[in-house]
Amino acid sequence: MTTNRESHESASRVALLLLTILVAPAARTALADAPDRSGEAIYQKQCLSCHGKHGEGSKEYGQPLEGDRSVGQLAKYIAKSMPEDDPGTCVGPDAEKVAAYIYEAFYSKTAQARNKPPRIELSRLTVRQYQNTVADLIGGFRGPTTWEGPTGLHGQYYKSHQIWKKEDRIIDRVDPSIQLDFGVNLPGDPKTIGHRFAARWEGSVMAPETGDYEFIVRTEHSVKLWVNDPRKPLIDRWVKSGHDTEFRETIRLLGGRAYPIRMEFSKGKQGEKDGKKDPDPPPTKASIALLWKPPQQAVEVIPAVYLRPSETPPVFVLQTAFPPDDRSIGYERGSTISKAWDQATTDAAFEIADYVVAHLGDLAGAKEEDRDRETKARAFCRTFAERAFRRPLTDGQSAAIVDRSFKAVKGTDAAVKRVVLATLKSPRFLYHEVGGKADSYDVACRLSYELWDSLPDQVLADAARRDELKTRDQVLRQAERMAGNLKTRAKLREFLLQWLRVDRVPDVTKDPKLFPGFTPEVASDLRTSLNLFLDDVAWADGASFRRLLQADDLYLNGRLAAFYGAKLPADAPFQKVKLDEAERAGLLTHPYLMAAFAYTAASSPIHRGVLISRGVLGRTLRPPPEAVAPLAPDLHAGLTTRERVSLQTSPKSCQMCHGMINPLGYTLEHFDAVGRFRKEEHGKSIDATGTYQSRSGETVTLHGARELAAFLARSDETHSAFVRQLFHYLVKQPIRAFSAKEEDELRDFFVKHDDNIRTLIVEIATQAALAPRDPNGKPASAIPVAAGR
Repeated sequence: MTTNRESHESASRVALLLLTILVAPAARTALADAPDRSGEAIYQKQCLSCHGKHGEGSKEYGQPLEGDRSVGQLAKYIAKSMPEDDPGTCVGPDAEKVAAYIYEAFYSKTAQARNKPPRIELSRLTVRQYQNTVADLIGGFRGPTTWEGPTGLHGQYYKSHQIWKKEDRIIDRVDPSIQLDFGVNLPGDPKTIGHRFAARWEGSVMAPETGDYEFIVRTEHSVKLWVNDPRKPLIDRWVKSGHDTEFRETIRLLGGRAYPIRMEFSKGKQGEKDGKKDPDPPPTKASIALLWKPPQQAVEVIPAVYLRPSETPPVFVLQTAFPPDDRSIGYERGSTISKAWDQATTDAAFEIADYVVAHLGDLAGAKEEDRDRETKARAFCRTFAERAFRRPLTDGQSAAIVDRSFKAVKGTDAAVKRVVLATLKSPRFLYHEVGGKADSYDVACRLSYELWDSLPDQVLADAARRDELKTRDQVLRQAERMAGNLKTRAKLREFLLQWLRVDRVPDVTKDPKLFPGFTPEVASDLRTSLNLFLDDVAWADGASFRRLLQADDLYLNGRLAAFYGAKLPADAPFQKVKLDEAERAGLLTHPYLMAAFAYTAASSPIHRGVLISRGVLGRTLRPPPEAVAPLAPDLHAGLTTRERVSLQTSPKSCQMCHGMINPLGYTLEHFDAVGRFRKEEHGKSIDATGTYQSRSGETVTLHGARELAAFLARSDETHSAFVRQLFHYLVKQPIRAFSAKEEDELRDFFVKHDDNIRTLIVEIATQAALAPRDPNGKPASAIPVAAGR
């Protein structure tokens, strides 16, 4: 039995279903007497009455015979465990024959696709796609975003409060982060400055994940902070009263985007009395720090890696809440429509329309005083609708959406609002490829949503307009260009976090008595460390999937280094630290994952085994019939975690599931509940030996994390699972709807190209963008292919 609701994932669908692949005693006859000993004949005689002609199940056994075991694994299971009341009577060639028949007839993925072909479904925008689309729809009128230059913010320091005077500027530099203690004077202690000076920092800040960010400024003096709005400060303490030194405000940001940020600081009027200068003012302290609290993390100084000195235009961030998308099959998809979703699209359309009207001056160049304001607004509305629909408007559409709106009401603002509302409630905006034969505009749309979860940029739209997205080479060039964008990087990181089952930030709280140094700040630093590691591997030269699993380094700062035994100064920023190869093995031993997949006081081979089997190896797991609480460590103080888990899951009914989960998790037992390496537990040497039975039926013995990582890095199962899950995340359609061979071909491509993740992303996007769509809902494999691989 599994030990916790979070780990109630059974080892394989077939493990439960094949328990009953036994003929009822009354219907059983000796196989030796059967004239036909084919696999189909054995199934018909022994299994059909319970499991149906096509493995669909019956009233007594309702689950269909479907799963992901190989023929060899099925044969071994049948020979060992079938029939339930008399195991061992269907063995040898008979077990192999019936396993092969079940596999080919209805059990395997190929058989399932043949019997019930998957289809490419008409889909609406997902919540993430909607948010990104409207951000780029409005952002397209403000110019491109840049994310260049060194890390940090552009700092300018002035010898007076008059920061508008260039002649008063005495220091111009890039500060990696803002955590400065000036003492009494500016940096360098110029004696001519005295007690009055000011500073301004400008640039961009990138949000690594979507959510609410709390910005925090700590200073004894006057300060203003602008984030994503150059007009209205997020924090305004310029006129300061009282003795507060910390100021906080929250703003919602979309992940993977850069936002303009500006902060102004002025050392106050200490040293003056009644407006007159004191000839001998007392020295006063001057310091400032810029921090944030990312979603579900602790407060930290904003790391330099998320700051740039280059300025960017503001980003529209939708505030309307949407119901969550369906994730029942493992990835987000826009396949369901509800009243709540429809109402959310209406509320969002009004929010966007109000924003557009309020910013019509800078979006359309239509100032209130302009005589040609209506003409400019009409041109803006037509372009807005074209970008929203991802293709040029026909004359009829322009007349119906734009011209009619301007005729229907008086006033430019009211007309613009009507156009925006009509556009955003149109199926041509809310859905992909509504009607008509697929063309270059459809290819552009597919490509942009696969890589960006958003609409095409101007370069891609121009290529579609010139009809330059018809060949594989044309599409491939665009995909390679787009893959370097911040939005692609953000989407890949979001996928990797979902692949690792930590996209919804888990609770990593630990027992303070056992792990007194594991503070919320350490836990937050670990999340940042994981994000930096993922970005580094995915976007470094090579972008190797093997390195993801086998790297011997990770990102640490001074606080993490002290906790995990590395040698760094206490105030060291995040940097790559090389570790002992014998201890850690890439991503799966990252201390954040080890802490996330553990209990508050002990490690959890079950949690970690489920992560490897379900996420990395892509095995199908089902919840067990009932939940069982784990054995309390304090009631078995003399047992190691491995011994305690083995004791609880020793019954035969448990082993059918945990026979795969536990041995994989045991290979990571060298890492405790906070991810620190250990050699002993309760005075006993750690046993990190595990096994895994591959789909070919081969049993592999693994000694510790390094051997586990090496096995996973070369395994076809691992590559197939990664390809399949990445395809689903990018395309949001079933991979087998494109071709029965799509997964195998992409896996072979991945291996051939040195496991390069970025190359794989480009290939998936290119292939899926060019794949034909059948308006009648037939599988893509039934349609002639437009372009070869």
